[in-house]
Amino acid sequence: MRAQTVTHVEYEIFQYILDEIDVELLKEQMCPSGDLTAESRWEKGLKNTAKLIGNLCERRLHKLPKNHLDYKEK
Repeated sequence: MRAQTVTHVEYEIFQYILDEIDVELLKEQMCPSGDLTAESRWEKGLKNTAKLIGNLCERRLHKLPKNHLDYKEK
């Protein structure tokens, strides 16, 4: 689908980040093997980050093109 608005592009970028970016290498760098505290922090931070990006997506659904599969009226 052609980029129809800036909001449309923002939404697609956020979705791409959630769906496609693998953060496993970053986890390996930040969580030494056996460090349960670092792993717990990682899981909480990852969950919080995904929720923030999800909220950014949600706030743009009503601004998507009406023919977009994820479009939702406000």
